Amino acid sequence: MAKRSAEPNDSDRIEGFAHPRETATLLGQDVALGRAARALRAGRPPSAWLITGPPGIGKATLAYRIARYLLAYGATDAGPEDLSVPDDHTATRQVLAQSHPGLLVLKRAINPKTGKLMTVLSVDEIRRLADFFGMTSGAGGWRVAIVDTADDMNDNAANALLKMLEEPPPNAMLLLLSNLPGRLLPTIRSRCQRLELRPLDDETLQLGLRKHLPDADSDERASLARLSGGSLGAALTLATGDGAALAKEADRLIDNARDPDLLALLTLGEKLFRTRDGLELFGNFLGEALTDRIRARAHGGGAELERWVSLLGRIEQGFSRAAALNLEPRQTVLTMARDISRVARGGAL
Repeated sequence: MAKRSAEPNDSDRIEGFAHPRETATLLGQDVALGRAARALRAGRPPSAWLITGPPGIGKATLAYRIARYLLAYGATDAGPEDLSVPDDHTATRQVLAQSHPGLLVLKRAINPKTGKLMTVLSVDEIRRLADFFGMTSGAGGWRVAIVDTADDMNDNAANALLKMLEEPPPNAMLLLLSNLPGRLLPTIRSRCQRLELRPLDDETLQLGLRKHLPDADSDERASLARLSGGSLGAALTLATGDGAALAKEADRLIDNARDPDLLALLTLGEKLFRTRDGLELFGNFLGEALTDRIRARAHGGGAELERWVSLLGRIEQGFSRAAALNLEPRQTVLTMARDISRVARGGAL
């Protein structure tokens, strides 16, 4: 029997808060949860689910919930309708300890030479699926693999995953998480059933913030909700570390678009270089801030609005590419500031 290597690092953990595998509550995603529950409890689950939606709205939490249920009860109606599993159940304890033989979690690995997180989910990681699904089934008769996220796969990894999807083994399930499913191979998307998660409404988001940030006042929670775009994860990130400061920098960059401060932008680039996942985080905040302004202008329409929408796509692609290739933050920030300035002054990109 092949030896399972340890689950990769918790790079997706928000500092100071529980990891998705430690989270029993899934907020605001009753539609997706209900669909998954009906399929599992009827004994007819798909071999692969593609769980989609923006970052921080519960994709990983739902994936772990499905995994715990399958490992505890199999594809039967023996467990609760909401797919919950008791805290003292063996499956829950083993998943929490990252020791369940029937669960494999694939993420971007740590580069042993540099000690840093790799920029892609490599083909070597995906190839672990073949050995894992070839092993004896876990205690519940099922093997479950979570790919977090499928967006991180390079081309070779995507092709290796596709082969696994073409010939799925019995009593095995793949749970693919994706923030941007449109960028996945169409053949991967077509071989998965989709569970689409939506951004949280304000009431649900406020409920989550009251639970996780009991000491925050109502004005602070309202500000976090406004900036988060319906993502509890984004709101909690804003509340810790440099998140709030980066969100303000994103607003400032757009507010001063006509006359950007070069020195301030260079200082921001240095800060992003020193901040963990700083460039990616700032790109998300900048995209959200620009989206808010596009919504405000939407009633007017016309060529001006089209230029702002085109700019949003350029920013999203630029920051995604910069983060994936580990590009220098200062140049990325300067390039985006230049493009924003051109649109603000009425020029075309």
